[in-house]
This record gives sequence, C-alpha cells and structure tokens, in this order.
Amino acid sequence: MSVTGRYAPSPTGAMHLGNARTALLAWLHSRAQGGRHLLRIEDLDTGRVRPGAADLIERDLLWLGLDWDAGYRQSERLDLYASALERLDTYPCTCTRREIQAAMQASASAPHGPEAVYPGTCAAAAPADPNRPAAQRWRVPDATICVEDGWSNETLCQYLPGEVGDFVLRRNDGVYAYHLAVVVDDAEMQVTDVVRGADLLPSTPRQVALQRALGYATPRYFHVPLMTDFRGERLAKRGGAPSLEALRESGASPRRLLAALALSLGWNVPPEVSAHELLPCYRELTMYEKHF
Repeated sequence: MSVTGRYAPSPTGAMHLGNARTALLAWLHSRAQGGRHLLRIEDLDTGRVRPGAADLIERDLLWLGLDWDAGYRQSERLDLYASALERLDTYPCTCTRREIQAAMQASASAPHGPEAVYPGTCAAAAPADPNRPAAQRWRVPDATICVEDGWSNETLCQYLPGEVGDFVLRRNDGVYAYHLAVVVDDAEMQVTDVVRGADLLPSTPRQVALQRALGYATPRYFHVPLMTDFRGERLAKRGGAPSLEALRESGASPRRLLAALALSLGWNVPPEVSAHELLPCYRELTMYEKHF
C-alpha cells in the first residue's frame, strides 16, 4: 500500500521543540516508506490564528529540511466541511457551558467519564432559546469504538454515549470543529498514516466513528510521546518553550537541533545530522518495535 502522511499544525504561534519533534517523526514516517508527505495548516479557529504564523511554520520546517509534496489550508476548504455536516444526524444546541455543567450536576444518571459528557439537553427538544446562536451537535451512535495505536501497540476503546456524548461539529459562531475538519481532510487527501502527539489519542475513537458514518476509510494512527521539559511537563508556547524562529535567527545549526531531537528519542546519532540521515534510524526503530 502506498503511504500518504501529513503534518497538520495550527498557526497559533511559533513552533517550539516539541512541535519540531512531532513534525520530524511525521516526516520520517512518510519518507521512510517512500510515501507522500502533506502539510496542512489547520487555521479554522480564526480567533486563535496569529498573522504570519503559517508562513513562519513553513520557513521553520524547510530550515529543518522537512519538505512536503502538497500544502493545504483548512480555511480554503469550508465547502467540504459543510457538505459532510449535511450528511450527518445533527441537531441545534444553544446550551452554554454553565448550563451543561448545571444539567450534569442535577442528573445523577448523567454519564460520566474522563471528560465532561454532554447530557443531551437539546437532543430531544427544540432549543430553549431559539434567539441564541446554535451549535450543531452530532447524535453519536450507540457503539463502542476501539482504536489500535501503532506507536504504543495499545488499544483504546470508548463507549460513545457514555464517555464522549453528542459532540459539536460546528460551533455557534459558525466555525467547523476540529473533529469534523480533520476527518474530512484526511479522507479527501487520501491520508493513510497519521503521526501526531499522544495528547490527541483520546479524540481518535470519535474521529473513527465519524469516518464510519461518512463512509470514509480509517487511516493507521501513531501517537508519539510529547516532548517534556526538565520538570517532566509538556513543552508549550505558554510555558516559555524556545521557539524555532528564535533558534534559527540566532544562528543555531539545524543539524545540531535535529541531532538533539533524535537524542531525546533515545537514538544513537552523531552531534550533527540531517533529516535524510535519520531515515535509517527510523526504519530500524519501526522494524524492531513493530510500529507498523
């Protein structure tokens, strides 16, 4: 099977080292198998998009030697998301977060899981206030969805009604939700392999459920460990993680940076290395760890 992978950052700011390591692993996964590699800028949430961040991401990736065969921006694909939404069983919801929380506390029978589960307030009746802007929630099927993660070789199962609940596919401000957009994009772009951070694993079963409802194929998933600081906390922009832009502009060597990223994964590499020179390391890793 020919492989198509992708790296799909949100342009909310400059890339940091954790972003760079995930981008590197996604690129290595595609290229190690002779596959296509896509860059998809996930810029739907305009309130969080930073002007110029998408171009900055592209410069940083090229500085690291991580190329791509085609590029996309979600903001240019709204018609596709609208079409997919029409094919799904959704209903309008005007509930605020406060109202949802109050409904959950008032109902002892409300389902509970690792995350807050929508109690279905608007599922069986018209919204209480039709003058409020409404989100569109998907009426999830009564099913348990299991996903095998190719990186950890672990399986995650979620009972959708009890652990996820009816979730929003289009917000009340008209913005399409991440779960819908990523499912449509991966299908339309014929993505076969998704390499992304381990923090996104809990969202994967609901995306697989959407794929099945829309008649899409399910790609293979590989959720890679997140990079942490000396305290063991996840690297993040808000935590002051150094940006690639600052490193690049200070004259840092991309080859040294790539070597440092490889060393953080436990790979035995020289002090300086190119992305292409890391391909044998990735092939050896996947051969012995059976990630494929």
